[in-house]
Amino acid sequence: MFARKVAARLKPNSVTEFANLMEREILPWLRKQEGFLGLITLAGTDGSEVATISFWDHKGNVQAYNSGGYPEALKILGELLDGTPYVKTFEVVSSSFQKIGIVPPFPTETPVHETDAMQRGCESYESSIGEEIGQPAS
Repeated sequence: MFARKVAARLKPNSVTEFANLMEREILPWLRKQEGFLGLITLAGTDGSEVATISFWDHKGNVQAYNSGGYPEALKILGELLDGTPYVKTFEVVSSSFQKIGIVPPFPTETPVHETDAMQRGCESYESSIGEEIGQPAS
């Protein structure tokens, strides 16, 4: 398995629009790409930077996406980015992710307060950890 990390700076107040574009346009398209396994989208706590980690079954599929699909994704997201993204491909050599609680994507109209998102993330994490060690979710 391979992981492709893309990190970029965002223009001010763009994180919600970035997350929405990822969910509505980029992710559905990625799901149609050969070898695509999944995506994690991360945002810095101040909203000035983002990172995505996509997972692929074979290195050849990552390379095909780099040359064909990635330039199209940049066109879609380009107006939100402040500079050129950093891109690197890694081979996955170990992972502890079997089950993971995911925080819902940013809403389209109502802004998420950082503490609300953090609380939901903590609850999801605590629930998934509790389930793994046989404790009921709170």
